[in-house]
Amino acid sequence: MTATSPLTTPNSTSAQTTTTINNSLAQLADNSQTFLTLLTTQLQNQDPLSPLDTNQFTAQLTQMTGVEQQLLSNQLLQQLVNQNTGGGLVGAVGLVGKTVSATDATAQLQNGSATWQFSTATPPATMTATVADSSGNTVWAGGLTPNGAGAQSFTWNGENQAGVQRTNGGTYSLTINAQNATGAAVPVSTAIQGTATAVQQLNGQTLVTVGGVQVPLSSVTSVN
Repeated sequence: MTATSPLTTPNSTSAQTTTTINNSLAQLADNSQTFLTLLTTQLQNQDPLSPLDTNQFTAQLTQMTGVEQQLLSNQLLQQLVNQNTGGGLVGAVGLVGKTVSATDATAQLQNGSATWQFSTATPPATMTATVADSSGNTVWAGGLTPNGAGAQSFTWNGENQAGVQRTNGGTYSLTINAQNATGAAVPVSTAIQGTATAVQQLNGQTLVTVGGVQVPLSSVTSVN
């Protein structure tokens, strides 16, 4: 089974929700002005012998006010969510300087090598590893010696298939395919480990830099 794909930073639901609420409030303001203009015109030109139904008038005002209150409530809830997200950033600062493991398949080439942690659900009979660059091009591929089930590690020496050393600083992803004795796929999960050097809030999501790679705080699995 192919190793877990690199986690990407999705567009923040928080940011999208805030934009939607703001747009809705702006539209509501326009609609309210239009409503009041029409209502005023209706009152000015109503038939004195058949005035506007009071119940209908009240219902229209109540409906407009209810929509406005709902949008304002959503805006308040969004503010509370944003405050809670900011708290995640403050908590993540404590990870800086510590050795962190995170579920991700992307690692940075540092000091001529890159290391990944991986785990197999059951003992595989065969395993192959593929290292790809940030553009998805295969840089190195080869077989791995099965070592039972559970947590293991793989270190790439930074050389491509031709034996040429790659430059430090690039990011690379690892894919491991494992099969059992019958040829069935064995599930593999991939992780990285390194020193947390920074935390950042981006589009409402807290990111931690681990070994030069940004990963979501939610993907952190252990701290040493």
